[in-house]
Amino acid sequence: MAEKYVDIDTLKYLLYDIHNLEDLLVRDRFQDHDKESLDMFIDSVKEFADRELFPYVKEMDENPAYHKDGKVFVHDQVKTMMYKGGEMGLISAPFNYEDGGMQIPFLSHTAATYILDAANNHLPGYAGLTQGAAELIIHFANKELNQTYVPNMLSGQWGGTMCLTEPQAGSSLSDIVTKATPTQDGYYKISGQKIFISGGDNNFTENVVHLVLARIEGAPKGTKGISLFVVPKNRPSSDGALEFNDVTTVADFQKMGQRGYCTTHLGFGDADDCKGWIVGEPNEGLKYMFLMMNSARIAVGRGASAIACAAYHASLQYANERPQGRKLSSDGKKNPAEKQALIIEHPDVRRMLLMQKSVVEGSMSLVFLAAKYYDIIETATSPEEKEKYNLLLEMIIPIVKTYPSEAGSASVNNGLQVLGGYGFCADFILQQYYRDIRISALYEGTTGIQSQDLLGRKVTMNNGKALQLLSAEIMTTIKAASAIDELQPYANTLGAKLKLTEKVLSHLMPHAMKGDYERYLADASIFMEFFSLILMSWTWLDLGVHATKAAGSDGTYSKEFYESKIHTMKYFFTYELPKTTGLSEILLNTESITIKKETEPVM
Repeated sequence: MAEKYVDIDTLKYLLYDIHNLEDLLVRDRFQDHDKESLDMFIDSVKEFADRELFPYVKEMDENPAYHKDGKVFVHDQVKTMMYKGGEMGLISAPFNYEDGGMQIPFLSHTAATYILDAANNHLPGYAGLTQGAAELIIHFANKELNQTYVPNMLSGQWGGTMCLTEPQAGSSLSDIVTKATPTQDGYYKISGQKIFISGGDNNFTENVVHLVLARIEGAPKGTKGISLFVVPKNRPSSDGALEFNDVTTVADFQKMGQRGYCTTHLGFGDADDCKGWIVGEPNEGLKYMFLMMNSARIAVGRGASAIACAAYHASLQYANERPQGRKLSSDGKKNPAEKQALIIEHPDVRRMLLMQKSVVEGSMSLVFLAAKYYDIIETATSPEEKEKYNLLLEMIIPIVKTYPSEAGSASVNNGLQVLGGYGFCADFILQQYYRDIRISALYEGTTGIQSQDLLGRKVTMNNGKALQLLSAEIMTTIKAASAIDELQPYANTLGAKLKLTEKVLSHLMPHAMKGDYERYLADASIFMEFFSLILMSWTWLDLGVHATKAAGSDGTYSKEFYESKIHTMKYFFTYELPKTTGLSEILLNTESITIKKETEPVM
């Protein structure tokens, strides 16, 4: 078992020095907090994770959640996560005081939950989905629903889920058929099935509050006819007791990873006695759900980055302990009489470790940036500020979700390779992290869906204004780096890649302008990878600027700490960013290989 799963110094460096958390604390919403109090919160979460999460990560994989007699049985630490986590404010922390929250910045909460994800990625989802469901109720439901459900959800006594996917619909929400039939008693009768419901049931929380997308009879077809309902597993009666609400756990999906985090198949209304209460207005359900989707996608990116982080530290520890082979001498030969070298001394192993470090720390910074934008939007003091940061967040959110998921998977794969044959064995945890992280590219919209969102919606949003704003932010960093001799070559390289982006989009945009969206979006996933590398290079150049300045002064951390950031930035520009050249060749090619034609070779 690895001894370390996160570098708390790097996390706090990104939080305070790179993303300037203290700048948020001057805003009215956060005025009761200071750096010391938020530091205490993060430190308490780290202690909790050390004690209650990290020691159980392998055990939860080896003893997965399972379904029996209509119930899902989970590991005992789920109870600890929900109840103790509820007591600590891990669910309620970002909410308003009047809703039972602590009004801490979402950026702080994101950093804290990053620690939890890195310690044991099987557990935080139970609390995270409860938080997301409570957020929907708080924002859009009436006072009675708020009073009935939210307090017990924020305390961790009750769980929460979001129920979107159905067996016949998959990611196509326009095809959902779960039905809501109005009654004269103020509730709706719900009937249908939902699949892939994370945290959908467990044997510890006394109730699970499902936020369910369904159609009211007679509603318009497609996504315009979808409404949102609160559908508890057990409905509270007038005397406060709970009675079964005809929500049946049909099965628990057995997965290749995150086996301790249950994923259920739910049936609603099998006995025609499932009651649901509408949230907000009819036919507005998908809009409500997607207003919360940015925070959900930040959470997925955060979790993927955190799993990659834990894997990096496990492979780094192994590389520092495992002697194998000998370094080449000046004549290109090995001296068998010499002592074996630790594998961290071999250049190829160092390359793989640097790849991991660059993905982990770069994606952690990107996730924190998104959380910071989220806080600014929530506390904006002018319409102009709100619009600017909303556009910036919308522009980066598909990448925040996708890059840590896809590059994080490649990163863990490199960690497994560092261990060699041992990486494939159950004795070491890398194989588990490799399985655990794979789901991240599927959660909250697959990579293909995120890629179409990036190229199809975000790039063209407000006639390209979101992209222009992001380009301006990148140019500000390029200008700062250009003023530092050591960083000038990297600033010039990133500037050239921005021009390459303009060339790629100039080639693709005519297809969209003439209505050929299939051709425009055919290589959206290639564009996602291309643009993600450019965005991450910006993240690393910004880190390089800060670290270079701090290394020449009396910074908070050691000179070696800052130099490691600069060295990793150089790795990213040397090994990762050049991949955009090959990707641009694909994007600029005039062939349409993947578009189905009337006559073509059989697949």
